[in-house]
Amino acid sequence: YLKISKLALAFAIIRSKPSGKSSKEYTEHLAKTVSEQDFEWKWKVEVLEAEVLRLRQELLLNRICPRFCIENDTSAETLLDRECINSTSYSSQLEDSGCDVSNDSAFDSLGIASDFHQSEHNTSKRWLERVPPLNLCHTSKEQFLTAPVQFLQHLLEIRKLSEGGILQADFSELENDPFTICNSVSQLLDGLTIFYNSPKFPISNFLTEAVGVLISLLTDTKLSNHVVKKCFKKLEEFKKNLIKIILRNSNVSRFQALHSVSQTLILLGRNNILRNSLISLLLSEVRQFAEQLLQAHQVQSVYDITRYENIFPLCTILEELLQNETEKSNVSGSDYEEEKIKFLKNLDQIILHLSDEFPLFSLYLWRVSVLLNSAQMQ
Repeated sequence: YLKISKLALAFAIIRSKPSGKSSKEYTEHLAKTVSEQDFEWKWKVEVLEAEVLRLRQELLLNRICPRFCIENDTSAETLLDRECINSTSYSSQLEDSGCDVSNDSAFDSLGIASDFHQSEHNTSKRWLERVPPLNLCHTSKEQFLTAPVQFLQHLLEIRKLSEGGILQADFSELENDPFTICNSVSQLLDGLTIFYNSPKFPISNFLTEAVGVLISLLTDTKLSNHVVKKCFKKLEEFKKNLIKIILRNSNVSRFQALHSVSQTLILLGRNNILRNSLISLLLSEVRQFAEQLLQAHQVQSVYDITRYENIFPLCTILEELLQNETEKSNVSGSDYEEEKIKFLKNLDQIILHLSDEFPLFSLYLWRVSVLLNSAQMQ
């Protein structure tokens, strides 16, 4: 049947081709036309799927907290007004200064490293606003992120107001509709991955807000369990992608971008479940690089200088996560116990052989080992 169909199509093309064009040229023209139509339909499907998700988000919010509960509550309006007055705007005027890292404030790349939870105040007044329908003709990637970001913002606002007794909310509805929360977080993570792969400075307020919402969601004591449980695989993939972005970035002026990714990884590590798996990933990457560097050094072969430079942000992240864990006396490192044993196994020999040629990297390895041993002693 397929052969007959192809033969019939070939005859149809030959008989209908315009004069002055060969069959091959006409076939290529038809293929291009069909391909463009197919792309247009796929684009429309994506837009409509995004609109369906937006409607599901709105429905879920209404189930968690019916709108009239807050519209008729004057105390809630007063609280929202007060929060709006106390809101703090983020700085997005960043200049990519290349290798100059003297200005720490410039490298607080997403405006959230020191006090990310302030993002909760940014849209307090807007939480009841309806997200506008997507434009089927002009929808950018950033517009696609609008729906999940606003949905998660509204969820956080409901959580905050219900905690103060101003709203009555039923968060068990999140269990009844795992699709909506999972897809919303997935869209947010995909959008952030695209940005980190090709960042543009200064960073827009929208992206600053998106990261703030993600971190607030993962560190909220009540909502984080719902999110991590339903989106654990996606969050693990997101962490792996961020680590790859750090290691593979070879741009000359990449240090500000790498710092942005590093800060996001550190903030992700504030979640207890994500922290252990992140430490395990970082230990594995640093150990593998140390072994490869030792091998290259022993045979006097060329090593990748860019990868060598990019390994230091991973060491810094690892050190900070381990330091925070030690200070909190949180030694439940069973999730990364296997990687810790592998990391410490031949570490003394690696440091001994690399210390003369690579003193800074050897120092970082030693500092990480001290933190690991300190946790073990505790």
